[in-house]
Amino acid sequence: MIELDDVQAAAHRLHGVAKRTPVLTSRTLDGVVGASVHVKAECFQRGGAFKFRGAYNKISSLPEDVRARGVLAYSSGNHAQAVAIAAQLLGTRATILMPEDAPAAKLDATRGYGADIVPYDRWAESREEIGARLAEERGLALVKPYDDPLVMAGQGTTALELLEDAPELDLLVAPIGGGGLIAGCATAAKAVRPEIRVIGVEPEAGDDTRRSLAAGERVRIDVPRTIADGLQTTEPGELTFEVNRRRVDGVVTVTDAEILDAMAFLFDRLKIVTEPSGAAGVAALLAGRVDAKGARVGVVVSGGNVGVARFAELLGRR
Repeated sequence: MIELDDVQAAAHRLHGVAKRTPVLTSRTLDGVVGASVHVKAECFQRGGAFKFRGAYNKISSLPEDVRARGVLAYSSGNHAQAVAIAAQLLGTRATILMPEDAPAAKLDATRGYGADIVPYDRWAESREEIGARLAEERGLALVKPYDDPLVMAGQGTTALELLEDAPELDLLVAPIGGGGLIAGCATAAKAVRPEIRVIGVEPEAGDDTRRSLAAGERVRIDVPRTIADGLQTTEPGELTFEVNRRRVDGVVTVTDAEILDAMAFLFDRLKIVTEPSGAAGVAALLAGRVDAKGARVGVVVSGGNVGVARFAELLGRR
């Protein structure tokens, strides 16, 4: 378990390094949802997503001799970019295991930040097994995308900032992939404002956390086929699940079509570009999946890493 002290320590490490992302509002969004909605726009974070918070908190906490040997991570894109940027800032080298079908924009950005990329087949191979083996063979520190206390604590600074800017929230909504973002955010939010409800959002085809919470144990599913590539996890993290089953009040799902509607709404009304995973929380609000009527709501737009061609292709499907 992580506690508020861990999130506050992460905030101290990230001060002056991570961006304090804006909290946006829209009267149109409020009217559609029937609530006062505060959008935490992590699409403006370094690397284009919240992932920088956890990656930097983890890598900066490594002993200097360990960090100097280099770090290794596995990711479909956002954690990859975050680790590459953090490694560059901290004077070390990053090796990233990425799926062969990762979005081109995320692959190009990760290479651009100086990382060495090792491809794998997400449909036939286990990134966890390959990553653990490569880290041991090459003497690199493994920086997991979510199942690590320092990573979870770093992600929790998202909610810490949000509640400083909008302190009277009744409800916090955030996407769930492996569960690190919502684990950190729920930890911070419940400590600062005990009465707040925390709701996670998964793609309909990738509801491993929803199923796991219902079963009381981690449930593994097939690799989900969804446009939300950042939420294509097959099982909650061991550590994140322990946090989330205690601190998350519920999980809802959204369809790919609802995610596309949210991406279009955010572009048209708030003038921000989001990737599919990043728009999941707003999708749940727009589709009425969350009981938010009359509430003061905080929602995390977790990332905006989508290339212009992919963005146009996705929205063209509508």
